[in-house]
Amino acid sequence: MADSPVELPGRLAILPFRNKVLLPGAIVRIRCTNPSSVKLVEQELWQKEEKGLIGVLPVRDSEAGAVGSLLSPGVGSDGEGGSKAGGSAGESSKQDTKNGKEPIHWHSKGVAARALHLSRGVEKPSGRVTYIVVLEGLCRFSVQELSARGSYHVARVSRLDMTKTELEQAEQDPDLIALSRQFKATAMELISVLEQKQKTVGRTKVLLDTVPVYRLADIFVASFEISFEEQLSMLDSVDLKVRLSKATELVDRHLQSILVAEKITQKVEGQLSKSQKEFLLRQQMRAIKEELGDNDDDEDDVVALERKMQNAGMPANVWKHAQRELRRLRKMQPQQPGYSSSRAYLELLADLPWQKVSEERELDLRAAKDSLDRDHYGLTKVKQRIIEYLAVRKLKPDARGPVLCFVGPPGVGKTSLASSIAKALNRKFIRISLGGVKDEADIRGHRRTYIGSMPGRLIDGLKRVSVSNPVMLLDEIDKTGSDVRGDPASALLEVLDPEQNKTFNDHYLNVPFDLSKVIFVATANRMQPIPPPLLDRMEVIELPGYTPEEKLKIAMKHLIPRVLEQHGLSSAYLQIPEDMVKLIIERYTREAGVRNLERNLAALARAAAVKVAEQVNTLRLGKEIQPITTTLLDSRLADGEVEMEVIPMGHDISNTYENPSPMIVDEAMLEKVLGPPRFDDSEAADRVASPGVSVGLVWTSFGGEVQFVEATAMVGKGDLHLTGQLGDVIKESAQLALTWVRARAADLNLSPTSDINLLESRDIHIHFPAGAVPKDGPSAGVTLVTSLVSLFSNRKVRADTAMTGEMTLRGLVLPVGGVKDKVLAAHRYGIKRVILPERNLKDLAEVPSPILSGMEILLVKRIEEVLDHAFEGGCPLRSRSKL
Repeated sequence: MADSPVELPGRLAILPFRNKVLLPGAIVRIRCTNPSSVKLVEQELWQKEEKGLIGVLPVRDSEAGAVGSLLSPGVGSDGEGGSKAGGSAGESSKQDTKNGKEPIHWHSKGVAARALHLSRGVEKPSGRVTYIVVLEGLCRFSVQELSARGSYHVARVSRLDMTKTELEQAEQDPDLIALSRQFKATAMELISVLEQKQKTVGRTKVLLDTVPVYRLADIFVASFEISFEEQLSMLDSVDLKVRLSKATELVDRHLQSILVAEKITQKVEGQLSKSQKEFLLRQQMRAIKEELGDNDDDEDDVVALERKMQNAGMPANVWKHAQRELRRLRKMQPQQPGYSSSRAYLELLADLPWQKVSEERELDLRAAKDSLDRDHYGLTKVKQRIIEYLAVRKLKPDARGPVLCFVGPPGVGKTSLASSIAKALNRKFIRISLGGVKDEADIRGHRRTYIGSMPGRLIDGLKRVSVSNPVMLLDEIDKTGSDVRGDPASALLEVLDPEQNKTFNDHYLNVPFDLSKVIFVATANRMQPIPPPLLDRMEVIELPGYTPEEKLKIAMKHLIPRVLEQHGLSSAYLQIPEDMVKLIIERYTREAGVRNLERNLAALARAAAVKVAEQVNTLRLGKEIQPITTTLLDSRLADGEVEMEVIPMGHDISNTYENPSPMIVDEAMLEKVLGPPRFDDSEAADRVASPGVSVGLVWTSFGGEVQFVEATAMVGKGDLHLTGQLGDVIKESAQLALTWVRARAADLNLSPTSDINLLESRDIHIHFPAGAVPKDGPSAGVTLVTSLVSLFSNRKVRADTAMTGEMTLRGLVLPVGGVKDKVLAAHRYGIKRVILPERNLKDLAEVPSPILSGMEILLVKRIEEVLDHAFEGGCPLRSRSKL
């Protein structure tokens, strides 16, 4: 640092300093980004071998038009004035009008600086050149005249600092000596306070002894965070006395702020010490009560928790772990952050049923079978499998039975079957919903290191039922997903494996828990989404949809009584004849289950409830009861006398109110409440009224469905267009079907010779209606071929015939799955003929006999047999055809 006054040249290049002030003796880093500042540094500092002086003038933030970007605290940035000045005191207006620019307003005083370090950079990808300049403030100056030199400014300046002779004379002034001592004393006190926190403060002590006082004032103030106005005021303080007074004030204010902060910190630490003291006193008080025998109150939560843990029947290794956690809890204060989480963990260990089980009564298979028949109609095969499962449990109670997985469309009774198993075994029932679960922590729990951690759903369910051997239903096991939080289906592998779930480790518990006593039952709508390893852990029992006859029996035996009870009605108010239930099944519901049927019955019950409620509010009196007039009642009240007629208990009052006749549902009421019929038997005939349309059978998660396939031709280039939200498999089936038809066009009488291109100058569009429903699967091949042959031959497909099956490129018909569901769907639609692959003959054993007796099942081996059955009068082939 220069300790003697600096000789300034007559003119200095001026660098604007945005929103900060450079004081003599201070060192700052400025980043130059705008073109004028970059040009200044380039010409005045970078290109000169002898780094000369440069002038730095402060510019307000609101007064700078184009300024450089701010850096970190203590780091300035350049700025170029281009807007109106604020007009504060101590500022002068110097403008350059030669270049026609807006006038620039600077502060009237600045600091001459010397460049200590220069660095040049290029921003990417803009290629803009930037400079970083490290400047040391030397002395103050005042601007006499400001002019432009190219894109930056140059000013004629005059030095404001005293000469060396003037400084020596001023140092003899008693007032200045007193101010210097006061400043040094305040600065030394500040250094002593900072010395306890910072190790580098010792270097600042050396400055008090080596640097002159007039320079110290600027250096100290430059190191504080003060306002821009205070910095300007310090810059304008040319007189040494004024400068020392302001510096002393600023240093003292900074010292007081540090002392206040330390006082607050000590107060907080004192409060913590007080809490520790209270904890120690409580421990001493507890010891004194134990010595005096005055500890009869068992309100001590930790003692009560320990007693509860002792009675929980934990295994030895778990009890050892719990004692270690309990000792840790005793050392903690209730106010500590981890106290509540540690206590909740111990309470969970105490609440879990480590040894508690439900006592199973002697299994009565006949009673269990009667209960299943009473609660569920049909499902003969499923109920037989459940009875077999119960029989094995009776002969060997500790047998590791398989995990039953009921697979079927919604509304067929999967969940209620699991409840019936629990009822037959006299065990508690808990349902765990897995639909939409994507986090592995829902199965294994969260680790206790996380805030808000909790155990998995299985451990939480066991805590709720308070026994270790319930029947646990894993509902919608096919609806689990996987993302960055893990794969719940993979976590279930340990749960459902009897060799592994003996030591199931929940991340929250962090101790093994025995799940081998739990009977797991799972439900799903489809098997395909279930991962193969998980599916291998379970025994799949398929629940197909109900036939219309079964739906009728279920409605009359179960649904109607339940709906009437739920709506506060009885058969005395509403009667739904069997014929009306058949109409609801045929015209308003075409589903595999019975949920929509129950909803329609509930709609009829609500309509009846409105009528009954209105009649209750307007009950008419019988002939024998005379109404009491208001006038008579008021007169008796006025006399203080009210006469009442007492009716004996044996008096017949059944005729007192007129009993309304029950409401009997008819077709008019059905259409009024449920609306016009949604389905009719003529739908298939209407849709296949033109060539190019065929009827297929598909299987969905909601059961079997009838799927129409439409094909049409148009002028084009021989392209194939597919619509209807189709998957890759069904798209390949469509391409395969078109290839087979084109290859056999001559044999099918679709073209005169085999040399003629069937798609010459035309495109084929195949559409699967109901485009909002995704469709995929390998069972639409024969349907697509039939639709294309119908289109090219201009012949209609029989409206009473539906088909299913996949085909090969050589014309073989391959077997498909879901035959029972597909046949039931065809029956619901009123279709009388169903074409099936011959290798699916064995699957017809699952179809109820009444359904088969009313339908014609046509078994085929090759695709030409399908075509022969699909068209009225058969499909004429050329005699020489060897298909």
